[in-house]
Amino acid sequence: MAKQIEASTDQEFEQVMAECRSLFTKKLADYGASWRLLRPASLTDQLLIKAKRIRSLEIKGQSLVGEGIRPEFIALINYGIVGLIQLDRGFADHVDISADDALLADLPDEALQLMLRKNHDYDEAWRLMRVSSYTDFILTKIERVKEIEDNRGCTIVSEGIASNYMDIINYAVFGAIKLAQ
Repeated sequence: MAKQIEASTDQEFEQVMAECRSLFTKKLADYGASWRLLRPASLTDQLLIKAKRIRSLEIKGQSLVGEGIRPEFIALINYGIVGLIQLDRGFADHVDISADDALLADLPDEALQLMLRKNHDYDEAWRLMRVSSYTDFILTKIERVKEIEDNRGCTIVSEGIASNYMDIINYAVFGAIKLAQ
């Protein structure tokens, strides 16, 4: 039975990532890779805004803007991928990559492989969690990133920024999966 759930998780994860890639592709067509201009702190603040909105909607129970929680989880996934690209390349003063180059990143597959390893060890525990817990964990990860940025990237024993971005992506995927059910 566990094997069947694992395959389902894999498929659900890939479906959400395909949805994210489709949106990412459309946004690249509209705006290009304008996010290349974001410095690390600005990107972290964008992640914070999205996660805080999710928490606000969870607490208030309604949106006055019209978009719900799930689109914000999708945005967190895409901004997490942008964050990983920015970590790899650094920020730029002008758009310096094409839409095609931005889409070549293997980061969604890396996130999937991390999720599969963790899911194996944690035995599908994410399915037992509340969506609001994903939100709180994402906010915690963002606070960690802010601390690491404030410490100029230095950590003593903790994971770095990339690991926190990967966790943000994975928790957001779990939220998107649960909210699609």
